[in-house]
Amino acid sequence: PILYSYFRSSCSWRVRIALALKGISYDLVPVNLIKDGGQQFSAEFKALNPMQQVPALQIDGITLSQSLAIINYLEETHPNPRLLPQDPKKRAQVRMIADHIASGIQPLQNLSVLKQMGEKKMEWAQNCITSGFQALEHILQHTAGRYCVGDEVSMADLCLVPQVANAERFKVDMTPYPIITRINKALLELEAFKISHPSRQPDTPAELRA
Repeated sequence: PILYSYFRSSCSWRVRIALALKGISYDLVPVNLIKDGGQQFSAEFKALNPMQQVPALQIDGITLSQSLAIINYLEETHPNPRLLPQDPKKRAQVRMIADHIASGIQPLQNLSVLKQMGEKKMEWAQNCITSGFQALEHILQHTAGRYCVGDEVSMADLCLVPQVANAERFKVDMTPYPIITRINKALLELEAFKISHPSRQPDTPAELRA
């Protein structure tokens, strides 16, 4: 497999975690979202992913984009360890939390949106994350065990950790979100989350390396 990724992309990080958890080795091709006006806008990359976004994963003779679609494919082709619970209710809760982050928070504070916000980008990002985290904290009161849904790592957790990292980058006060904070801390102790971390990627700038 070949993963087209950017060290700081939260969507790419989700996929890196999934690949690590499932023990799938891959080659990484960095796509710098800032350099040269954004390497994702090159004709070469547009041919690979018409949405001109990372991640993109070439695997089993196909090219997949969209992080949750990639993770679902990995789940179906490499079922161990399981990232979607067998219980239908828990599985629905995992998907709900993953969508809450991947659709309801992350796109609103994405690089392409922030560029359009100009000087207000920090305030905008903080507001988007805060409103999303207020809802998420409430949801987790009903679903969380050690992790987002019960005591097993799931696709929801793969979305949570990168989003908390974004919140920290945008200086969001995490005090009102004790459950999110606790789960994030527990997940960051797991090896798959450590090796996939933005501070440990081949394209991580020297000053941001762990």
